[in-house]
Amino acid sequence: MTETVIPSLSRIHHLALTVTDVDVSIAWYRRIFGFNRVAEYRHEGGFGVILVLPESNLWIVLHHHDANETEPFNETRTGLDHAGFQVPDLETLEAWRTRFAQLGVQHSPITYNGEFNVSILVLRDPDNIQLELFAEHQNTQSST
Repeated sequence: MTETVIPSLSRIHHLALTVTDVDVSIAWYRRIFGFNRVAEYRHEGGFGVILVLPESNLWIVLHHHDANETEPFNETRTGLDHAGFQVPDLETLEAWRTRFAQLGVQHSPITYNGEFNVSILVLRDPDNIQLELFAEHQNTQSST
């Protein structure tokens, strides 16, 4: 029997989100995270706007669909549950918490998940899409 070779994937190229008001979402992602608008394109039944975070080359594409009924996002439906973004360390996660507080963005407290050894900060965008920022903790072993 021949073993199937699985081609490689190198990273996520972009995150595409359907939003109810593209202009509101562009302003929010720009103000909160520093995304830059780089392009807009038409597609059947609507359009997309590409936002890029320059230092990481992370792309978020905000989609408007003419058929959208403007209901808020609900992670309990089939599809996206949430998007998670890694930050370098706990200090950076704390800096994000401070930034969110300064900007009046509602967010969770930073919580620790011992099973995965990470700290997590949760917020929601204007369409109620849950976004998580997390920092991995360094494994520490006590020396005897």
